[in-house]
Amino acid sequence: MQFLFRSPSMPSADTALPGRSEPMPLTDRHFVNGASLTGPWPDGTRTAIFGLGCFWGAEKDFWQTPGVVSTAVGYAGGFTPNANYREVGSGKTGHAEAVLVAYDPAKVSYEQLLKIFWEAHDPTQANRQGNDHGTQYRSIILTADADQQATAEASRDAYQERLTAAGFGQIMTEIAPAGPFYYAEDYHQQYLAKNINGYCPNHATGVRFPDVAVTPLQYVD
Repeated sequence: MQFLFRSPSMPSADTALPGRSEPMPLTDRHFVNGASLTGPWPDGTRTAIFGLGCFWGAEKDFWQTPGVVSTAVGYAGGFTPNANYREVGSGKTGHAEAVLVAYDPAKVSYEQLLKIFWEAHDPTQANRQGNDHGTQYRSIILTADADQQATAEASRDAYQERLTAAGFGQIMTEIAPAGPFYYAEDYHQQYLAKNINGYCPNHATGVRFPDVAVTPLQYVD
């Protein structure tokens, strides 16, 4: 029954659930486009990790984006190795529900992926999206390198201006270097394609992110 209790705060590395050494069994093919979920991917492919509440709908937003090679859902930003869905839902792993996006930077930029991220949820909510409460639903960007970190931070500042003008509060999104990404159970992968009646609420603010300019870190109306 301990897994049914949702912890109101982040655990520490010492108090997090221990997890396991073996990853979740996974069918390594994207249900929608047939690409590998785990790689290797074509030369030049890069990856990004985003958490924006329920990962079912978030993954769909990204797999529908031209230039995205593959997507997968999982758990990241916490401590418990190879956690399962029930453990993450307890709040005792430190993980957020997250989407791994493999993309071709010649076809879609990291800035464009950030635009999707910001516009698809409400980043001013702390540890929740709508009625989904818990640290696993927090807004988070996990960066692959210093360039992604700087770009994500610049995009946050640009979007904050838009949100403030629209009457929203402070962005609560965590932006941090990525650690391990643990793949979620197979049935979660591309869930909304496998389940035509599946539902994942959208809590977007309706505030548009500035259009991405050609020059990195610059945004235009």
